[in-house]
Amino acid sequence: MTIDVEDYFQVSAMEDCVQRDQWDSMESRVQQSTDRMLALLERCDVQGTFYILGWVAERFPQLVQRIANAGHEIASHGYWHRLVYTQTPEQFAKDLQDSCSAIESACGVRPTAYRAPSFSITEKSLWALDVLVEQGFTDDSSVFPITGHDRYGIPNAKKEIHNLETKSGCLQEFPPSVGKAMGCPVPVGGGYFRLLPSNVTCKAIQAIERRQHPAMFYIHPWEVDPGQPKVNGLSRKAAFRHYVGLKNTEDKLQRLMQRVKFGTMSQAIACHRQSEAENSEQEMNQTA
Repeated sequence: MTIDVEDYFQVSAMEDCVQRDQWDSMESRVQQSTDRMLALLERCDVQGTFYILGWVAERFPQLVQRIANAGHEIASHGYWHRLVYTQTPEQFAKDLQDSCSAIESACGVRPTAYRAPSFSITEKSLWALDVLVEQGFTDDSSVFPITGHDRYGIPNAKKEIHNLETKSGCLQEFPPSVGKAMGCPVPVGGGYFRLLPSNVTCKAIQAIERRQHPAMFYIHPWEVDPGQPKVNGLSRKAAFRHYVGLKNTEDKLQRLMQRVKFGTMSQAIACHRQSEAENSEQEMNQTA
């Protein structure tokens, strides 16, 4: 279970409508929407990994403390929610540093796991993996093994947890999961979860787990906040993506968590590595 903590007006689709120098003047909903998400997770006895935007952490440190105190895993979502491939390596490194400083200042935890805004580590920004290692990150969940999306995706990327060797060292990649709807590949979470029947997501997760790989689900706190202010100037496509299904998301998410066992990214990785070790031992015993 992964949650990308950002406000409704900070999504990539709104970059042309809401400039970053306007963020402080916008009506913020991130505290109440994240608290709503925290309450939902508590009801369902689920702990997750929270990828927190540094901008949010700096302005609402007590929110980050509440996330950490509830036992959830703390991770970084960058500071300014800029697409990675629009930055230089130097700008990206500074964004990571600012994010980690804000998060650590808020809750005392320095993140070692990262997720790029809009999963924007693509073939044209693979250099970012080196920067992540240089900045002390050990885990990443930014490389979406999918094609056909206008902002993200590397079609031939591995779908399972794996190690990436960079010039600066090793980075563990936990790719966001891809399911199928009507025979077409779709991300497991976000707008696709809001658009499609919850049973589609549940079946996709179960299919991935049958292949003995943990699935990764992602969501944003603003997706359980149907009362958020409407932002003017969005294209029809962007408005549909952002607002579709908001009224039903919380109920759908609760039903999903009642059917599927969720945990943090670290917990899923540990279980996967243990399973791999047990399978390897069984194979060796059979060979012997």
